[in-house]
Amino acid sequence: MTRLFGTAGIRGPYGKSVTPRLAMRLGLALARFLGGGGRAVVGHDMRTTSPLLASSVASGLMAGGVDVEILGLVPTPVLAYGVRLRDAGAGVMVTASHNPPEDNGLKVFTSGGMETTEDEEEGLERLMGEVDPAGEGIGVSWDQVGRLAYGAGDVPGRYLGDLYAVLEPRDRGSRVDVRVMVDCGNGVSGPYTPVLLRGMGLGVFTTNCQADGHFPGRYPEPRKDVVEPLMPLMRQVGASVLLAHDGDADRLAVVTPRRGFVKQDYIIALYALHKLRERRGTVIVSVDVGRSVERVVEEHGGRLVRAKLGKTHEKLREVPDALLAAEPWKLIDPRWGPWVDGIYQAGLLARIILEEGRGLDELLDEIPELPWARVDIKLDSNEPGDKERLYRSVAEELASSYGDRGEVLEIDGLRVDLGDGGWFLVRKSGTEAKLRLYLEAGDRRRLEELLDRILGVVREKAGELGIGVERPVVNRG
Repeated sequence: MTRLFGTAGIRGPYGKSVTPRLAMRLGLALARFLGGGGRAVVGHDMRTTSPLLASSVASGLMAGGVDVEILGLVPTPVLAYGVRLRDAGAGVMVTASHNPPEDNGLKVFTSGGMETTEDEEEGLERLMGEVDPAGEGIGVSWDQVGRLAYGAGDVPGRYLGDLYAVLEPRDRGSRVDVRVMVDCGNGVSGPYTPVLLRGMGLGVFTTNCQADGHFPGRYPEPRKDVVEPLMPLMRQVGASVLLAHDGDADRLAVVTPRRGFVKQDYIIALYALHKLRERRGTVIVSVDVGRSVERVVEEHGGRLVRAKLGKTHEKLREVPDALLAAEPWKLIDPRWGPWVDGIYQAGLLARIILEEGRGLDELLDEIPELPWARVDIKLDSNEPGDKERLYRSVAEELASSYGDRGEVLEIDGLRVDLGDGGWFLVRKSGTEAKLRLYLEAGDRRRLEELLDRILGVVREKAGELGIGVERPVVNRG
């Protein structure tokens, strides 16, 4: 069977790679994974196909003997919290996160609210290959099917209540008037992030906070080119910070009037600095995180550990006392829970600002910055083999050209840390037909030279392989 799980669950175009039949197969497989009993919770985002897929995965779980509580329309972190609150054996979130509206996906959580590991996903895929909803004898007998309950009940309220308790500032700095603009991206965070921040004492303005699976306000991924056009509105309402979510609220992007889009590395570095001032410890980051975090951790006596993109939670099992685990846009704070949580992340940022009594721009002045670029290269083809072939050809050429000039890391794509302080990473997207490039350099000229060289290699190899690629989307800072 073709590999189904990518960087963050199963994801792809509805009706092609993600179907109701697939969702039911996953439910059946997960029921077997749980031993044919117990309890699971299911949630979904606002995409037009999400309620259908949620019903399908719930049907598979029930057919396998598992009791199911459908929480309905909730953010991904609330679903993960619900797994822990209900003491469930598993949870499934139906979402395509930041993907376009025609996509959807399935993300699985195990007990305690932690996402599945790669080994667990491989086990689920094997079980999915053994079940077929069209066949007979695939589930339990009529008197053993799982029970069904609808409605989130007290989960949202208890989630917000626990967030308030964890994020209440210990000592507020000098009174600082913090006005924040929250952009929910037409996702599911509207009843959560604005409410949390207002409860913490911030002035909050909202935009695109009505849930709509067509994403009429903006593209669901809160990239630099997507959220910076909101800056005139941010200035108009007098906000000092713009916080923007993706569709399911596991991501957070940050914009300030002075800096514009703030590279996520700098936000991660700020969180690390905040944590390391409390105690020394380990900071887990994904392979695409740059030098700013590394420098902050080293200067404050911490230890940096790198992980695959989308798999920082797996490192938490190896380093359970880590201070935090993060990748661009996404944060796990183990003292809150083992799941990625963009709503918590917004509250933590607010807490730091309130405790320090200074604006975010001033706080970020303490974080070292480097010129950077992030590039998406979309393939014309959706064939998984084409993405693999192009990546392999590009990676081999770059390893040959740059491998002897620095340190090579291949835990997730090809990362080369160059001797001059710069670095680059090329990897396959785990959720879309794209290659992604990440670069940093000591100065702007060197960055552009490196970017031109790598993009030239991509164009050359795509031409040799006969694979069409669209014009790269380049974000710089």
